[in-house]
Amino acid sequence: MELGLKGKNALVTASSKGIGKACAEALASEGCNVMICSRNVADLMQVSQDLIQNYGTNIQWFQCDLRIKEEIEALVKETFRAFGTIDIVVNNCGGPPSNNIFKISEEDWNNAYQEILLSVIRISNLVIDSMKQNNFGRIINITSVAVKQPIQRLVLSNSLRNAVLGYAKTLSNEVAPFNITVNNVAPGYTLTKRVYDLAVEQAKISGKSHEEILKSYTQDIPMGRLGKPEEIGNLVVFLASEKASYITGQTIYIDGGYIKSI
Repeated sequence: MELGLKGKNALVTASSKGIGKACAEALASEGCNVMICSRNVADLMQVSQDLIQNYGTNIQWFQCDLRIKEEIEALVKETFRAFGTIDIVVNNCGGPPSNNIFKISEEDWNNAYQEILLSVIRISNLVIDSMKQNNFGRIINITSVAVKQPIQRLVLSNSLRNAVLGYAKTLSNEVAPFNITVNNVAPGYTLTKRVYDLAVEQAKISGKSHEEILKSYTQDIPMGRLGKPEEIGNLVVFLASEKASYITGQTIYIDGGYIKSI
């Protein structure tokens, strides 16, 4: 299927590993120029080198902490400088700390608020005018199945990712006349370092091995396995394309059937 993405310019946040990296790679494989960012310079340099070698598109990187307004502003400014326009934004971020709900500090809440919700709002505000002028734009937010089925010990994610959905739905209605779509992708358990770390943490609490914990995650998944980051990337690429031009304001679950409700 020809997706019509060759030459489009994309910004993918938190993209030096895991789902963010998979999204950046999927877009690069379709001929997009991609700005990647994270807090880890060494990882960014390696990923950008790999993407350039494998796909030959214009790959740029920028160090950015999504909790800091000034760094987000610098990231977007540099992306415009490098590419001229920003056609596609994939808002992704690392998962906040997991803990018992009563052990989450106010600082934890504030950091998660900045990273999960405010980063999406800030980046969207900075790119919308350009997308309106070009009469094209795709904003795709990576959330979690936790927005539908809360996950134990992930109260920060359970709460703030739902706020992203409310914001995205409102924004999608405002910008729809300008051929700008806004959608959310909600991955289920996906084999990333984040999920591995959660399994290790649970193992310490339960006395089981982390291998047993990882296997237990698949028990409620009808497909009987964890997702692969590249499977999330494939959905993101479709939503970024002209083929998805009439899909907006939606949250799409990619979870192997984990969510049980209709």
